[in-house]
Amino acid sequence: MPTPASPPTPLESLRQARVVLCSACLLGFDCRYDALDKRAPHVLEALAGKEVVPVCPEVAGGLSVPRTPADLAGGTGGAVLDGTARVATREGRDVTAAFAQGATLALAAARRYGAGVAVLKEGSPSCGTHRVMVDGASVAGRGVAAAALERAGVALLSDEDLEQP
Repeated sequence: MPTPASPPTPLESLRQARVVLCSACLLGFDCRYDALDKRAPHVLEALAGKEVVPVCPEVAGGLSVPRTPADLAGGTGGAVLDGTARVATREGRDVTAAFAQGATLALAAARRYGAGVAVLKEGSPSCGTHRVMVDGASVAGRGVAAAALERAGVALLSDEDLEQP
């Protein structure tokens, strides 16, 4: 009896994907909290020939550009989705609802356009795929939108996953 094939790695999923969801800041959109982009030529190269769906969950959730930086409080993005953690600006304003709405809209975009893979900005409270800031410390975990996408079965990669050693 043949053994079942293991699921593809996120990098293999990216190579096979026709449509990819991507953090808009990595594509050159000035949507970050500081009104700048994080244009990443290595990400653009990895996405060459693919249909790309740009998304900024924070802007989609109704936050302005520029805006006060925000961090997770009490847990990672999954805990925010579960209602056991929140997102607050560094001035203490609760922006959990905007982050949750942005995550919902990012997932809706992935579904609408058939993106089974997302390339997201590492370290972001929305898009972090490996690490995020929680209560002022960098911890292993996902941002709010990344957690929502992962729960829906979208393969996640960060911009750092695509850097050449």
